[in-house]
Amino acid sequence: MVKVKVYSTPTCPWCKKTKEFLKENSIPYQDVNVAGDQKAAEEMFKKSGQMGVPVTDIDGQIVVGFDKPKLKELLKIGG
Repeated sequence: MVKVKVYSTPTCPWCKKTKEFLKENSIPYQDVNVAGDQKAAEEMFKKSGQMGVPVTDIDGQIVVGFDKPKLKELLKIGG
């Protein structure tokens, strides 16, 4: 089972889209709210070099933004 972590904020529409996509495809994930967690925000920045959300970590591979084709590829979702 792949480990998926989504760094997000409660008000980010692309974060919601990313999490909806994962739910629709029955992919379990850990949601990390970086809005109120400075340590998580720093962890996200170290991994991605980005301060923008969403940042999705799939077994150590980083996807910045809601990049559906990249998410499908890394999660091996057909279609």
